[in-house]
Amino acid sequence: MMLRVSKGKKEDCQNFAIVLHRSRQREDEVMSKKIEVLSDQAALIERSLELILSKLETAIQERGRFTIALSGGSTPKPLYEAIANQKLTWDKIHVFWGDERYVPSDHPDSNELMARRAWLDRVDIPGANIHATPTMDGDPAVSAAKYEKHLQEFFRASPGEFPSLDVILLGMGDDAHTASLFPHTEALKVSDRLITVGNKDASQRITFTYPFINAARCVMFVVAGANKRPALAQVFAPNADDFTYPSRLIQPQGELWWLLDAAAAQELKQK
Repeated sequence: MMLRVSKGKKEDCQNFAIVLHRSRQREDEVMSKKIEVLSDQAALIERSLELILSKLETAIQERGRFTIALSGGSTPKPLYEAIANQKLTWDKIHVFWGDERYVPSDHPDSNELMARRAWLDRVDIPGANIHATPTMDGDPAVSAAKYEKHLQEFFRASPGEFPSLDVILLGMGDDAHTASLFPHTEALKVSDRLITVGNKDASQRITFTYPFINAARCVMFVVAGANKRPALAQVFAPNADDFTYPSRLIQPQGELWWLLDAAAAQELKQK
């Protein structure tokens, strides 16, 4: 494990970056883990956008399309607004969701609605390129199976195969949950499917499973706020429990990026 700490100045804004590279051999695959700490939310969004655009350019050059799974919550909204302001080849971009509340797509709690208002409804992306989570079947398990089938057909994946999205965006709650993978829930035990039900208390949700997330070419955590400090400390602790802090389960075959603002990363910077 190598830890490199650097300080840089960009547009009169001091950015602190901690970049940690960890390589772990998985047969012939190497997982690369990087942590960057940005001075504030504006710098966090700017860096997140920069990284996404880099991955987008590479994916379109190499594979002719770019696939991305979005997260919900308040943190990524300005990122989606920033993406909408770019001049991109929208017909080559395919959008999915890493998790979704089991509500209609026009419900205020819908992750899809937030992304549409901030980004997708503002650009000329084909409707067929927006792969929304189904939420109107009356049964989350039925909808989860339907979304999994759609993903398998899109990626031409066989049952039991985990296709690779180019980028999966994730947030993290103050309980260390990510997507709708909550501590000590049944969703954390699902290892043979792409999609499962990820309920929290009475709130029904649909979520990517952690093995499907781990199949991505690049996973990006974008985390902001001082309330995330205790959870982050446990996520990076050497011996914490994965099922108590589910974000620890995200160890992708490709790149893993943790993009943090200074408020969230304070305890990490002190170590």
